[in-house]
Amino acid sequence: MGNLEFNKIWATPKNTIAAGRRHTVGLKSDGTVTAVGQNKVGQCDVSDWSGIMAIAVGSHHTIGLKSDGTVAAVGWNEYGQCNVSDWCDIVAVAAGCAHTIGLKSDGTVMAVGDNEYGQCDVSSWASIQLPGGKEW
Repeated sequence: MGNLEFNKIWATPKNTIAAGRRHTVGLKSDGTVTAVGQNKVGQCDVSDWSGIMAIAVGSHHTIGLKSDGTVAAVGWNEYGQCNVSDWCDIVAVAAGCAHTIGLKSDGTVMAVGDNEYGQCDVSSWASIQLPGGKEW
């Protein structure tokens, strides 16, 4: 999917505010991100982010979906929940306590982080839809 098509679909950000265990994150209309609260492990270090279309937070990490389909992450990374630098073609993000989920444009799902309870066992998922029923 080209950036033009991606940007048309995501013209209005879906996840504009989020709250973690001790931090709160907001997505501004210009695609930058602001955060307040405890920053003990860098979960509020988002001041240099731009081109963000959606945000998600875990207990101590923050995720940003960029307009080019890549993902940024900061904060606690003990279980690898911030290891998203190689993700691309992502259209939605979500975060749990210590894991991160990304929906790809082909309807498949990626996951990194703590998998103690199988919460990252999504590699066989397909045809997952965006909010509003949009299937890729």
